[in-house]
Amino acid sequence: MRANLHGLNILPSSRWKIFGQLALIAFAILLLSTTIKLHWLTDFIIFFIFVLSFDLLYGYMGHLSFGHMLYYGAGAYGTALFLVNVGKNPIVALVVGVAVAALLSAVLGLIVMRTHGASFALINMALNEIGFFVIRSPLAKVTRGDDGLSCSAEKLFGIVDLNDDLSAFLFVSIMLLLVFAFLKALTTSPFGILVRSIKENEKRVAFFGYDTFRSKWIVFVTSATLAALAGGTFTLVRGFLSPMVISPFGNVEVIFAVLIGGAGNLYGALIGGAIFMLIKNFLPVMIPEFSKVVGVKLPQWEMWLGIILLIIVFAMRKGIIGVIRSQWQSLRVARNVP
Repeated sequence: MRANLHGLNILPSSRWKIFGQLALIAFAILLLSTTIKLHWLTDFIIFFIFVLSFDLLYGYMGHLSFGHMLYYGAGAYGTALFLVNVGKNPIVALVVGVAVAALLSAVLGLIVMRTHGASFALINMALNEIGFFVIRSPLAKVTRGDDGLSCSAEKLFGIVDLNDDLSAFLFVSIMLLLVFAFLKALTTSPFGILVRSIKENEKRVAFFGYDTFRSKWIVFVTSATLAALAGGTFTLVRGFLSPMVISPFGNVEVIFAVLIGGAGNLYGALIGGAIFMLIKNFLPVMIPEFSKVVGVKLPQWEMWLGIILLIIVFAMRKGIIGVIRSQWQSLRVARNVP
């Protein structure tokens, strides 16, 4: 007899926690906005949304994908092509772009979610490579290929110009808070607990009558849809796309970000995303300046980025959030010991 799945109801004890955590994230965003240029910070926040989407798939369900950029790019190009060929309403364009990517993930998910481990990772990478090729060559007349695709949207609700740095920053900040709230509700719901159980022991969950394939498929489509939301948001605030938004190389960045922060924790995803973006954006500036100071030409910043990321990942196997948890537990134990 099949067991019932009790929807996505948020546990009562979690509701106030979610509001408190949203307030904390909003405060952190405002704090960062005083120290980092809004243009950069907007890109940071879009990346945070993308990292959160990947953490749902990898951190909570345990499926490592090398093809998540496919859905980011699908959302980005879907939104852009609507703006270029159909209409200028930013909300409608975003909804259409995300819907296209969601439909794509729903179809592909029926195939890829029947695989596991290395097969799952590599099949997704192959699909991402195909998408990258299609954007650059067969659909080049539509997407403008390597030349890039420019697009523009009308003002949001007739008053908000997303070309303005402050407006774009506020828009993506609201998107991040909404995505975080949704994922917090999802992961603390009975369904979220079921997904964690599938990650730990899928056979045991199936033994109790749950449809594990359906649950995994739902998580895959949800993760891809949120990735598409990040891509579509990027289109609205930047107005220009190149095939790099669907490049498979971007998967390495999001994987590193999740590993740095700690997989399976929403705060870990945000911390990892922030650290990765800070390193990636400031190293190209710091390395040349440091070379001048020491009088020696140092290797390119990409090499230092790789070294730093490897040190962080190997030194903190459970990510930064895992280290914080371990230290906190040690302090609690020490306080209770007479």
